[in-house]
Amino acid sequence: MTGAAGTPGALGDGPVVVVGGGVVGLCTAYYLASAGLAVEVVERRAMGSGASRGNAGWVCLSHSTPVPAPGVVQYALRSLGRPDSPLYLRPLPDPAFAAWLWRFWRSSTPATFRRGYAAVAELNRETFDLFDGLHDAGVGTTLSRPGMVHAFLSPGEARHHLAIQREMADGRYPLPDDVTTGDEAHLLDDALSPGVRAAYLVQGEGVVDPEAFARALGEALTASGVKIHENAEVTGFRTTGDRVTALRTAQGEIACAGVVIAAGMRSPALVRSLGQSLPLQAGKGYSFSVDLDPAPRHTLYFGERRAVASPIGGTTRIGGTMELSGNNNRLDWRRVVAVALASRHYLGRWFDDPDDLVSLIRDPWVGGRPFLPDGLPVIDRVPGHRNAFAATGHGMLGVTLGPVTGHRLAEYVLTGRRPEVLAPFRFDRLRR
Repeated sequence: MTGAAGTPGALGDGPVVVVGGGVVGLCTAYYLASAGLAVEVVERRAMGSGASRGNAGWVCLSHSTPVPAPGVVQYALRSLGRPDSPLYLRPLPDPAFAAWLWRFWRSSTPATFRRGYAAVAELNRETFDLFDGLHDAGVGTTLSRPGMVHAFLSPGEARHHLAIQREMADGRYPLPDDVTTGDEAHLLDDALSPGVRAAYLVQGEGVVDPEAFARALGEALTASGVKIHENAEVTGFRTTGDRVTALRTAQGEIACAGVVIAAGMRSPALVRSLGQSLPLQAGKGYSFSVDLDPAPRHTLYFGERRAVASPIGGTTRIGGTMELSGNNNRLDWRRVVAVALASRHYLGRWFDDPDDLVSLIRDPWVGGRPFLPDGLPVIDRVPGHRNAFAATGHGMLGVTLGPVTGHRLAEYVLTGRRPEVLAPFRFDRLRR
């Protein structure tokens, strides 16, 4: 077998160990095991319990964009002191956080955004084919493709958004010729209120139950002989020269032929133990579930308020916000209320008073979605180590990009040659 650095034997005897039991890590383990490698997965909690669990479950092309975009920094600055803002920036006395924000600002130019968008769009080309392949192999992906309705309170805002999408899409996915306006706009989905004055449907966009998808991947891995270690935290590595030979955990060492770090916000500490830095910050998102009547038939994007709704598991998951307040998972109830209030502009008065939310919503969730300052993930070999790889920093795109990340990274591990589509997600770009 050709090894991870392009020379025979770079992967030795033993399993390739994937650190992280979210969608990205489980997909990577799946494709490695499908290729015939011995694989183990180590997760510090339960499978799928991190940022994968409470997200909106979107599998989409039309919203696979880097977060740093033209105008986003100015928008974030206007949020200072406003915890109800869709994008909330809370400055911290932390030099690393300040450095991250500076690099984020540098990445928000039109040219950088376009390059990032094109890179993600190219990686996304295989997304739905890979989901189909997982389904055909017996993995319960839960994927449905109802399409996504983009709802707006203003026809002008809707047309502006559609024009930008059409320019960026460049024919990669179908878009309508125009928006539906006036009294007919809210008829695109029964759950929308008459307050929606403009909307358009992007057909074919998908949604999964992310927790059920992660569980199904775990079951498929177990059935194929992959050993899964839950409630086992990796604290470091044993190395020999440029090779990782074992992972250290509180329960003891796990010998390995190679390692893939896909541990979300835990990844920087693990990469640091291999002598590299990874400037990840948590973009905190919030979600909750609620029973609506009528419930949405499509995934919904609420344009002006940047909130979302998804039909998942017989209920409606409402989510939103991007909170940059450091690497923590503290749930700020004000942010939950802000998301609920934002949704009411588009879904009608499904509650009367914020005090009612305690009894109406289920599973309030906050998750630290891992973001690098340019908004793109790292999917690459860790510099200086022949058999160590990283797949992290997917932000809000972990579910959408999970299968293609796993598929392409498995190819890299097996052949030692970086697939061309992964070039924009190299590790060394972070040193610039």
